[in-house]
Amino acid sequence: MTQDDLLTALHHLMNSEVHTIVNDRIAAFHAFQTQVPDAVFHELCYCILTANCKADICLTIQHKLSHTFSTGNTNDIEQGLRHYHYRFPPRAAHITTARRHKETLLPTLHRLQGEDRRRFLVDTIPGLGYKEASHFLRNIGFDDYAIIDTHILEILDQHGIVKRPHTLTPKRYLKIETILRDLANDTGLTLAELDLYLWHMDTGTIVK
Repeated sequence: MTQDDLLTALHHLMNSEVHTIVNDRIAAFHAFQTQVPDAVFHELCYCILTANCKADICLTIQHKLSHTFSTGNTNDIEQGLRHYHYRFPPRAAHITTARRHKETLLPTLHRLQGEDRRRFLVDTIPGLGYKEASHFLRNIGFDDYAIIDTHILEILDQHGIVKRPHTLTPKRYLKIETILRDLANDTGLTLAELDLYLWHMDTGTIVK
């Protein structure tokens, strides 16, 4: 398969019922721009949890433990994660550390631009690498960041666009993001929209 095959498949999805699902999901992401700090913080917790874990499991935990994330200490959160058989319960410490920034997080992100915005998250919030920081930014309405996970890499590899790397360093991440940005421009999509279409292409569904 080639890049032209991928573009054809994307245009097919963009003219299918998936288009409505993507638009609804993007609208939900943009709504976070006016949400209270707790809602933005809970989305950050979800993205902290998703590294090397299935999105649907993390989504369930986010809903079940949202109050604990906001009010519990590290032990409370860790016990909650263990109760729901989460793979990495010590990430509870990441959540309590991130909570210190709950009130200032969204205003700070609005003051920053481009790569400075993502770099702030990677440097400030434990447990966030480039992928998780990009995921969080996309999920709260910032459209210009690529979420380069195994699904996206698999599609790019299958179509001869990027050979799947053994490790994804920041330098490689940014290089692949540039390729995805060009692909988004070719289809008239934002990186946020492109990610949802590619996810659906690989999994047959859209979580978030």
